Amino acid sequence: MDLSKWKKEGERIDSVDRDDLYIIQNPSKFCFGMDAVLLSSFAKAKKNEDLIDLCTGNGILPILLYAKTQAKSIRGLEIQEDIAEMADRSIRMNEIEDRVKIVTGDVKDASKIFGASSFNVVTCNPPYMIENHGIKNPSDAKYIARHEALCTLEDIVYQTSRLLKMNGRCYFVHRPFRLVDLFYEMRKNKIEPKRMRLVHPYKDREPNMVLVEGVKGGNSRLTIEKPLVVYKDKNVYTDEIISIYRD
Repeated sequence: MDLSKWKKEGERIDSVDRDDLYIIQNPSKFCFGMDAVLLSSFAKAKKNEDLIDLCTGNGILPILLYAKTQAKSIRGLEIQEDIAEMADRSIRMNEIEDRVKIVTGDVKDASKIFGASSFNVVTCNPPYMIENHGIKNPSDAKYIARHEALCTLEDIVYQTSRLLKMNGRCYFVHRPFRLVDLFYEMRKNKIEPKRMRLVHPYKDREPNMVLVEGVKGGNSRLTIEKPLVVYKDKNVYTDEIISIYRD
């Protein structure tokens, strides 16, 4: 199958190694990383549940969650029009628009766009860095993806709570140094942290990612899962990481 007609200048088409699915990416803007793959494995969605991915970027999470879950419908919300358009082309290229749709819009308006209490599951791989961290280039797609230039963690968790039905679940991947901020915002918005897993690059290194599940209106009880180690040697994945990519 010739997929080249779907890409524009500067773009490439990559396999996501799942169910013969592909994604359009532009290296000059932003390409998905391991954090998205790990979040897609950590998140759960049941049959007949409605799911939304906030800050969806090029649509990698909706595509992976289409393959890995039985969610009835999957929405991806992205503020950057050109990135959302690229994600939409990926959805149409894969012919999965019966279940997956990309919407262009501001995460701060998410509950107005979709309506309050509209989803069973919310996922988000948010910008990790606060706005004043690092060199600023507010118009740069990579900067927007990595920094809280257009939305804050507070905005994301507030809208997550608004979008979720009672007892609905949310899944975040973030940096450990923002974990206190994340838990504070979740509790403030009546989302109880229920499950957490730290991700270590090597077994003797400190974690550089954290995966968190929360339940809207849930009881207070946090389960901390065993650490996930990415590499057992330089450039050699652990068996668990290999299984996550193949799962």
